[in-house]
Amino acid sequence: MTLRVATDEDTGVAVVTLDRPERLNAVDLATAAELTDAWRALRFDDTVRAVVLTGAGGRAFSTGLDRDAAVPQPTSPYSQDDPLIAIGPKTNDLWKPVIAAVAGMACGGAFYLLGEADFVVADETASFFDPHTSYGMVSAYESVLMAQRMPYGEVARLVLMGNAERVSARRAYEVGLVSEVTAAGGALEAAVRCATVIAGYPADGVQGSVRALWAAKEAARERGYGMAPHLITLGNLPADRQSELFANRPRTTPRIR
Repeated sequence: MTLRVATDEDTGVAVVTLDRPERLNAVDLATAAELTDAWRALRFDDTVRAVVLTGAGGRAFSTGLDRDAAVPQPTSPYSQDDPLIAIGPKTNDLWKPVIAAVAGMACGGAFYLLGEADFVVADETASFFDPHTSYGMVSAYESVLMAQRMPYGEVARLVLMGNAERVSARRAYEVGLVSEVTAAGGALEAAVRCATVIAGYPADGVQGSVRALWAAKEAARERGYGMAPHLITLGNLPADRQSELFANRPRTTPRIR
């Protein structure tokens, strides 16, 4: 198993942990399936009224799709399988509140998860970036989700600067991606504290509020998602060229802001 789910029946809070620290909690196909199963199981667990999502090890929340994951694609030009499209709680019809607790790196495909969290708590070690453009790839689904959490110019800079820049926890707080910044190692505790408060309220009102908030963003997200497969097909370099760019990436220190 590459995912841990721990439930505290006294508080009504479940902590879901990406548990691949040796791979910086990158999501392979097995982890993607476990995430889908976990969200669907939590829908039916009435002892859980709020959820915290985090990553093990402290070095990364998640670095997105595992680059070693083999993702079969249909031969039809009208079809594209995105292995991360169903890893988020909202996509799996979970309307219990989900709080993300971020330490270390959160990049690329991690935004599928952060984009479907209700709010994000980060510690001071957290950094956010999107490497797609650096490797000849279109940032499509990630951009759509982040555009609903941050001002347009901030998302554009995050996406277009690629690997050259990292958004610090403090800057993420200033632009609205993060709702609280803690000392190093404190994000999980702070997120659980918030989740415990929320779990103490009547569940129907909380879940209805989550659903209403998501409804306010749904139309724009669905339109963006509808364009995403075509933009990816048109704009992505061939896989071997992407791998070459990744293998030969500059070993420079990205700018942190």
